Amino acid sequence: MRRGLGAGLPAGAFFALFGFLESGAWPAAAAILLVLTPLYGVRVARRMNRVWPAGADLDPVDRAAVVRATRRGESVRDPRLAPDVLRYAEALRVTAERDWLGRWVMALVAAVALALAGFDTVAGTAREALASWLAVLLVATELIWWPRRRDHLMARVRRAAAAARAPRRHDAPGG
Repeated sequence: MRRGLGAGLPAGAFFALFGFLESGAWPAAAAILLVLTPLYGVRVARRMNRVWPAGADLDPVDRAAVVRATRRGESVRDPRLAPDVLRYAEALRVTAERDWLGRWVMALVAAVALALAGFDTVAGTAREALASWLAVLLVATELIWWPRRRDHLMARVRRAAAAARAPRRHDAPGG
């Protein structure tokens, strides 16, 4: 529930604001928020549970430590969580590999957004044109920014996995 709300609420709020910008209607923004928040939140939580089922078995503090260490490319402080870092790193790797369809979908979305922005500029209101060009900007940012961000993330994930595989050295005698 917490994972779903943590992903769904920001997405719902962002797109509700975007919907308000285009329509100027608070009821439309509220509907977007109320529909998109749970739909996106459930999708993200289910996807994460599918690729990293062991995450559901961890208590929230340990799960947060594993995610934080893995995404930052650091070793996890608690050695008992090293296997979980390896499992989470593998889940992220598999998810990144399966994302080929997402890249093609984003390219298609970019083409449609560009065409709609052109149409809205010629035939729509200023508000519609503004919203459409903002959508083009967001999609272009996604196409340019995300591949580099993903590559940096996966490099950190590989570092964290290597640290989790490495034997622990004990600096102090006796442990």
